[in-house]
Amino acid sequence: MSAFKIVILPGDGIGPEVAAAGRLALETIGDVFGHNFTFEEKLIGGIAIDTVDDPYPADTDAACLAADAVLLGAVGGPKWDLKPKRPEQGLLAVRKSMGLFANLRPMDVAPSQAFRSPLKEEIVSGADMLIVRELTGGLYFGKRTRTETTATDECLYTVAEVERVAHVAFQAARKRRNKVTSVDKANVIETSRLWRETVNKLHAAEYSDVELEHALVDSMAMHLVTRPKDFDVILTENMFGDILSDLASVLPGSIGLLGSASLGSTGKGLYEPIHGSAPDIAGKDLANPIGTLKSVSMMLRHSLNLTKEADTLDAAIEAVIKAGTLTRDLGGTTSGSQVAKAVSDQIRIQAKVEA
Repeated sequence: MSAFKIVILPGDGIGPEVAAAGRLALETIGDVFGHNFTFEEKLIGGIAIDTVDDPYPADTDAACLAADAVLLGAVGGPKWDLKPKRPEQGLLAVRKSMGLFANLRPMDVAPSQAFRSPLKEEIVSGADMLIVRELTGGLYFGKRTRTETTATDECLYTVAEVERVAHVAFQAARKRRNKVTSVDKANVIETSRLWRETVNKLHAAEYSDVELEHALVDSMAMHLVTRPKDFDVILTENMFGDILSDLASVLPGSIGLLGSASLGSTGKGLYEPIHGSAPDIAGKDLANPIGTLKSVSMMLRHSLNLTKEADTLDAAIEAVIKAGTLTRDLGGTTSGSQVAKAVSDQIRIQAKVEA
């Protein structure tokens, strides 16, 4: 029996609800495949500020560093908007402490599900991309100044930071359709010029077999909604990746459908749905747990090396969606906990089919 230690950071808003769905899926996987998952819940974000006046407490950090993988619900909410300590500081802190420099956000639109998209079916049907976002550099981590009349945010990147995340993108492309689109603003911003030059040099030295193209971030935003099927792996810096991945997330029809993985060099990772804390529906059992469940699938693949288990979970998720067991955001009437239970039941069914 394999044993894995999983830290769960429920966080704020709907975070505890979707995190519970992720835990249920892992418990079911453990039961079906004979793995022992142990869970430890810790504070992060707004709830941590309210409880211990720290968005990322020391004991949370220690637990995350000792875990095999970390599952995050969501952080933030208007309650803390005007306070000096922000929930999002906890998210930035855990990424930095764990050394998680690459954020992977897959997005695909199956032809059978293309009708859910806000775009025309012929535009999105069959779209399948992976956004690789640099996670610990750029504006979000630069030095800040503030006076009554001015403010600055430093955007800093080094060659080494660009290279390590570019390696992730090129290697991912080799396992997909062998194409990388690197997104920057090299016509205006100096850090983007460094970014483009570094990606070009790395490509020439080690990845000449992979097709490489460059796109400016503003035109890329247009391309994602006019020709999303043209892209395979999209590589970009922190802030651009934050914006573009949220834009791409609506293509399948709901931001609640997509998960993400934040990885470093050790194999350990932080896994979370890409949606926010949605405080307006918190506590109502309306939140779609699919994004979290897909994040759990990525955890099984990337940190725990349980490929068969991840395939089983993916098949269970797809079966539940095809059966029409859907939350409100997808036009259904099923509660979030009922969807989670349906996926758990399907894991057992799919495991028997595969056996």
